[in-house]
Amino acid sequence: MAGGSAPNVDNGNGLASLDLFGEPFVADPFPTLEVLRDSAPVHHDPGTGLWLVSRYDDVRRVLLDPESYLPDNTQKAITRLSVPALRALAKAGFALPPALANNGGPSHAGLRRLVTRFFTTHKVAATAPLIEQCARELLAEAQADIAAGSVYDLSAGYARRLPCRVMMRVLGIEGVSPQRLVAWSDAALELFYGRPRVERQVHLAEQVGDFYRWLMTRFTDGRCVDGLFGALREHRQPNGAALDRKTAVAVCFFVLIAGQSTTAQLISTVLRRAAADPGVWSRLATDDDFGEAWVEEVIRREPPVTTWRRVATRDVHLSGVRIPSGGELLLMLMGTGSDSEVFPDAARLCPHRPNSRRHLSFGVGRHRCPGALMALTEAVVALRMAASLLPDVELAEAEPPPMLGLLSFRAPERVTVRRTARPARPPERHA
Repeated sequence: MAGGSAPNVDNGNGLASLDLFGEPFVADPFPTLEVLRDSAPVHHDPGTGLWLVSRYDDVRRVLLDPESYLPDNTQKAITRLSVPALRALAKAGFALPPALANNGGPSHAGLRRLVTRFFTTHKVAATAPLIEQCARELLAEAQADIAAGSVYDLSAGYARRLPCRVMMRVLGIEGVSPQRLVAWSDAALELFYGRPRVERQVHLAEQVGDFYRWLMTRFTDGRCVDGLFGALREHRQPNGAALDRKTAVAVCFFVLIAGQSTTAQLISTVLRRAAADPGVWSRLATDDDFGEAWVEEVIRREPPVTTWRRVATRDVHLSGVRIPSGGELLLMLMGTGSDSEVFPDAARLCPHRPNSRRHLSFGVGRHRCPGALMALTEAVVALRMAASLLPDVELAEAEPPPMLGLLSFRAPERVTVRRTARPARPPERHA
């Protein structure tokens, strides 16, 4: 990948051996993120060819300057795809022209407005009963298993299933099972943001190809006249022309993945963090304000979208480091949430922190996540429902679970809980 050249100098900070996909970084990225912020805020990573930008002010500056930093590389595969994988994608006609996250052109504003209409404050508020209903249905299985003395994985059985059900209702998605959509989304994230081996690339590419073909079919069979598909059919570009099919499919490809995969990752993370603290868990069942504040703090410290990419359109300087025109940047969103210059005592989760919402985990500016409010609402409701219906549970594993370790996405791969042996105790007061 293009990104300019820079010497791979350690300078005693250990960054010469940094591997963004390695187990140490995936399991606990915070020590490395601190080193980056303190001693190498703009660091060229030879493993990916990307310039890692980790300080809050630098990342915010990049996100608010769409003329100097384009989003063209946001959906590029970070690992070189093999010829068989490329053939599998080509067989499906796969292409992602500029649409939303990868669109820095004039068509972006209109497409963003179209998508945002599904996630207005009023519509999100109206969705809360649906989220509660879906949560109650999914948690019935957990209640039965836990009551019988079994260990239950809240990530697989609840967090990964809830957002897809909600998204399909909100966007009017029919003709496919939630399980299939989740599997397609997982395959796309791993193929484009992971480091899969060659033989696995082919399997993933075939899954992505099936997803793409299904989306293309929805725009040719004429059955989808409402919801997201219908809105895209009616959409007109700045020049008055109808939206071409490939761009419409690119919008859906992004929204259907972002609308449920990243939210599922967020719910898994907040569930694990809350279940680890009995005082938090008991309070979440009854205190909605605390639930919102808790989720906001977890997003600040440990967001599901950990990084995002940009391309410099000219020679630029960040924290005194020159990045050449064409240099590809990796914005360390997770690192910015722990920047002590902005968030004092950043490692501590402090619900009702005065500036908690200043985090950049949803981005900022014209490309801020259009579904941010929906994701927050789903996480808060999902957490409250779990704490209410499963009041006497604790984590079943003392050790941290394996983590999803993609370039831009991170979450616990399981959140196993069991019936607690300890007596219930009153909620604790938190800062």
